[in-house]
Amino acid sequence: MLSRREILGVLPGLGLAIGVTALAVGVERLELWLVGQRYVDGLVIAILAGTVIHTFIGLNTRFVAGVQFAARTILEVAVVLLGGTISAAALAQSGFQLVAAVAAVVVLALTASYLVARWLGLDERLATLVACGNSICGNSAIMATAPVIDAPAEDVAASIAFTAALGIVVVLLLPLVFGVLGLTEWQYGVVAGLSVYAVPQVLAATGPVGVLSTQVGTLVKLMRVLMLGPVVLFVGLRQGGKSARLRFSVLVPWFIIGFLLAMLARSFELLPEVTIGPLQQASSLLTLVSMAALGLSVDLRSVLGSGGRVLAAGSLSILVLVLLAIATAFTLGAS
Repeated sequence: MLSRREILGVLPGLGLAIGVTALAVGVERLELWLVGQRYVDGLVIAILAGTVIHTFIGLNTRFVAGVQFAARTILEVAVVLLGGTISAAALAQSGFQLVAAVAAVVVLALTASYLVARWLGLDERLATLVACGNSICGNSAIMATAPVIDAPAEDVAASIAFTAALGIVVVLLLPLVFGVLGLTEWQYGVVAGLSVYAVPQVLAATGPVGVLSTQVGTLVKLMRVLMLGPVVLFVGLRQGGKSARLRFSVLVPWFIIGFLLAMLARSFELLPEVTIGPLQQASSLLTLVSMAALGLSVDLRSVLGSGGRVLAAGSLSILVLVLLAIATAFTLGAS
């Protein structure tokens, strides 16, 4: 529970994120009024608006706590609520093939990302951070891996900078794949779940496409996040067993457990059908606020200062990951 002082500290940044959200909703409605359709989704507008504000105006320190709260905690609540709209039958229909495909893509992406980073001249620790961040879950994987390999602060900062920038680029550009390649909503959900860095960003990337894409993408992404434990354990064993430092809550975040419990409640009809609509709406609204906060967290100037080789390694790695994801979606969709 947050103390009264912590709540007061969160309010300014949270209010700013809500203000950016209101701006995004207003621009989206203006699009509908002027041209009759949305050319740019509200989620995208919220991310871009937040990024522009931080980059060109700056983010006062009194807003930081609230922005971080909105970007992380509120988004995690949105993910849990989304679980209440999904039946376990959706996962069961995918079967073992999808689980095996997720594991295979993570292993291949880890290997390819590490080799690319080393080829570009990054040292072993920085290459490991880039590979884990790219292949599993962005910042969370980087922060979980860093203490295991004794990564210096500058390596952690550079890795997080590239996930912040490339994560947003992928969210903005990935929906174009849906139309260009003629993917079904299910296939696009697989692509997004396998290639987008963070769980919240999956919601942003799939929201403009459809509910089915969001549900499938979230399921696939959560499978991918669960690979963090085995991967960090493997890295720790290579480093002499330092993975013992990590808490269970780091390897299996609370919102994943909450998502699974909510999905089980929906599957056993503990959540009635009438709750699905409100849960979806609440999840979408909280996601929009979180995307505004995510944009407010990004300073493009610091990203450019993280080093060209790190950005090059991240860019090539995410390209490989997207190609693997597309190949997997077509393979599973045809089976």
